[in-house]
Amino acid sequence: MRDVLERQQVWIYFAAVALAAVTGFAVPGTTALEGAINPALAFMLLVTFLQVPLPAIGRGFREMRFLGALLVSNFVAVPVLAFLLSHLAIDDALLRLGILMVLLAPCIDYVITFAHLGRADVRLLLSSTPILLLVQMVLLPIYLGLFLGDEAADLVRVGPFVHAFVWLIAVPLICAGAVQFWAARRGTGQRVSDVLGLLPVPATTMVLFLVVATTVPVLGEAGRHALSALPIYIAFAVIAPFIGWSIARAFGLQPAAGRAVSFSTATRNSLVVLPLALAVPGAIPVLPAVIVTQTLVELVAELIYIRVLPHFGKAQEARVIAG
Repeated sequence: MRDVLERQQVWIYFAAVALAAVTGFAVPGTTALEGAINPALAFMLLVTFLQVPLPAIGRGFREMRFLGALLVSNFVAVPVLAFLLSHLAIDDALLRLGILMVLLAPCIDYVITFAHLGRADVRLLLSSTPILLLVQMVLLPIYLGLFLGDEAADLVRVGPFVHAFVWLIAVPLICAGAVQFWAARRGTGQRVSDVLGLLPVPATTMVLFLVVATTVPVLGEAGRHALSALPIYIAFAVIAPFIGWSIARAFGLQPAAGRAVSFSTATRNSLVVLPLALAVPGAIPVLPAVIVTQTLVELVAELIYIRVLPHFGKAQEARVIAG
């Protein structure tokens, strides 16, 4: 069941978005679902973090060249690209905040599935996901302050931001770690972990449905923001894989490891940063619209990546096999 859900997740997400859009247009009062978004996000992040091998943080440091390429690509090269692309949007502080929030955070969950389908070294990527999560949570507010300056201070108020981080990210992360600890020591814990392990795709589907259904009725106010962000996300989706691949080659990584860096560089953590975005005063409808737009562009891009990225380094692998 889990394998089927993961392999079909792109189509499941698109179906959820389409159903939510129809529901938002056809059913009055869907904005009342807004109150369900945060609980759904908290649960989604819990089952998402369960897929991250938190006890394996130490193992992530053993592959130093891979980790170096991953960190340079995601936290040096991508921020530069995100900063440059964000200036192509219309002059709106909330829009730029949304673009930067989503582009600065590398994915930690479904990137594993797509990387596997794209013949990347999933073992290396999986062991590094806890490090990616911790580093992005530390650097995200720093980069937002650096790139937005006073605009960030006006938009990202410390109180709601900290509250969202604690209850929607830190608490689910701690709970996921507790379940992993329980599962490693008790059969009951393992069974609970196995059941929860089936739920990342359904939970993500529910979040997408709720966000889109509550945003659609007021989308007219955010339509121009979403349209302004669209070409930026497409440009990022085209450029980012090549940045990741180039940096991986500079670090001398094998092709499969290089493809893992490329997938990570191109895949963003949109729904994980969503609770932080919703903590911004006046976030709805602009920030959800801008973030979901990136998610939809990325899902289409992943379908292309799993067909194109396996060709990266193919000649080198052929020479190794022939040798």
